[in-house]
This record gives sequence, C-alpha cells and structure tokens, in this order.
Amino acid sequence: MKLRELAERLGCELRPVSPDDGEREIEGVAGMEYAGPAQVTFLANPKYAHKVKESRAGAIIVGVDAGPMHIPALLSDNPYLDFARALELFYQPPRPAPGIHPTAVIAPTAEIGEGVSIGAYAVIGERVRIGRGTVIHPMVVIYEGAVIGADCVLHAHCTVREHCRLGDRVILQNGVVIGADGFGFAKRKDGTHYKIVQSGPAVIEDDVEVQSLSNVDRATVGETRVKRGAKIDSLVQIGHACVVGEDNILCAQTGLAGSSVLGRNVLLAGQVGVSGHLTIHDNAVAYAQSGIGGDVAAGSVVAGSPAFDAAQWRRAVTAFPRLPELAKAVRQLEKRLAELEARVEEKKA
Repeated sequence: MKLRELAERLGCELRPVSPDDGEREIEGVAGMEYAGPAQVTFLANPKYAHKVKESRAGAIIVGVDAGPMHIPALLSDNPYLDFARALELFYQPPRPAPGIHPTAVIAPTAEIGEGVSIGAYAVIGERVRIGRGTVIHPMVVIYEGAVIGADCVLHAHCTVREHCRLGDRVILQNGVVIGADGFGFAKRKDGTHYKIVQSGPAVIEDDVEVQSLSNVDRATVGETRVKRGAKIDSLVQIGHACVVGEDNILCAQTGLAGSSVLGRNVLLAGQVGVSGHLTIHDNAVAYAQSGIGGDVAAGSVVAGSPAFDAAQWRRAVTAFPRLPELAKAVRQLEKRLAELEARVEEKKA
C-alpha cells in the first residue's frame, strides 16, 4: 500500500519530507525500535519523542501538533487509535470457514445461526442458541440453555456454563470460564461447609472482550453482569453477583469479591483487590496493587492498600524509605525533651 493511500484510509494528513514520499510502499506496521523503511510506526506518548530520531521507519503516525520529523508523518487526532486501525489493514487473524467439524458434539435441540463455524471436539449442549456469524473454536464447551449472540469469537478451551448469556461481538480468549459457580458456602454448627447453589447466570453484554484464563462467576441469586464494551485482561476474577460497568478496563490479576458494583469507565490496574459489597463509581481509577475496602467516589484516583487518594499516597510513598530515620529522630527528640523536663523539675524543687 502506498503511503498516501494509507493516509487516506486512516483520514490522516500526510506531511512529507520529500515530494515523492506519498508513493513510498508500506508493507506493515512495527514499533519504533523495530520498524524499517517499508513499515509505519507511531508516537502516542510525548516522553518517547527522543526515540523518533533513531527510527528507520518509512513513516510515523503522530499527533497533529507534532513538530518537524526526519521521516514522513501522518498527522492524527489519536495516534494510538490510528496505529491500531493501520495494523488491521495489514494483518487479520485467521478466521475459520463457516461449518461444523465432524467431531463436534451438538445437541439436537441446539439452534445454530447462519454462517456459524464450530471447530473440532466442541460440545454444544441442549437448547443452546448461537447467533449468526459466530466462531466456536476447537474444544469449546457450551452448557445447556446458554445463549451466544451474533459475530462472537470463542477461542479454544472456553467454557460457557448453563443459562449464561453472551451479547453480540463478544470475544472470549483461550481458557475463559463464564458462569462457573460463585464461591458460596454456609457454615454448619460443626464447622463444616454447606455448598450454596449458584442459581443466577452470568450475563456478558455486547462488545465485551475477556482475555485468557479469566473467570466471571455466576450468582447465588439474581445475576452477574459485565456491561457493554468492558475489557477484561487475563487472570481476572469476577465474583458472584458483581456488576462491571460500561467501558471498564480491568487489568491482569485483578479480583472482585462478590457483589462489587463498578460504574462506567472505571479503570482498575493490575493486581487490584476489591473486597466486595461496595461501589466504585463512574470514571474512578485505581493504581496497581491497590486494596479497595470501601466505596470509591466518582472520578477519584486511589492507590495503596488500603486504598486512599493517589496524590496523598504518592507523598506517603516518598516518606516510607525514611521512616526508620524519622523514627530515630523522634526518639532522640523525646529523650531530649525528657531531659529538659527533668531539669525544670529540679529547678522547681
């Protein structure tokens, strides 16, 4: 693809270095350190601008306010987004042809939509409904009564449990489990545990993606719900009866205890723990390894464990390494104060 054609496809303004730059052939997309003369790269974070002068890329996608470059530039309102769009123009993952593999096991009451692909050794239970254009990769298991929407992709070894529902364009990466039992037990008098039936399904709304080896548990009663557009990273645990709001980002190794409610556009960085039965309101952000034990106000940024205001946390973090020194200074001051008090008492006497 010629560079001018790429600019047109992305809706970017081409700022050439030489008159014939628009005719340069572009064959792919790469990171700044690895891109060659036939590849386009991008600059989304200004702190990496110093690396541009070392790049061998054929062109670079940059913000509209970027200064002069030594290579042709595609001026963009959102360089990272346009980088992602450019990548799609050069690479599309393999997509299986529609049809059902002969080794797949499909219950006679299952309803399979037009253009569905079902891979080898997949198991489709009774009364399952699968929407048009959905891809079920090998070894996927869908339990009885589950509903899968249109244009979904379920990668190998996913499991969707009984009566759970997936909306349209949902992507489940390898090993995801939707609707496993929530962690619910009642303690008997003798200290043993009685399992509580988990009757409520997990519901995944449209345009949600769940990365590999993550779990969305079913609810004891009611439902667990992941709302439209949420993106869930690998190794994330969503407990029973949780609500994950629209366009949330939940990064790797985050865990939500039961009945956590997350508003819109919440971002939980890696290894955030949420204690459950609380609400994290719209547009809140939690730094990595935060421990959230209470409600978080809308628009708040929190950090630490227990989590509190991130600006205060950053100040506290700078003091942590000095605590032994500060403690020693306090002890010395206390000793001097005691000596002064003793002298005062002596004079009184």
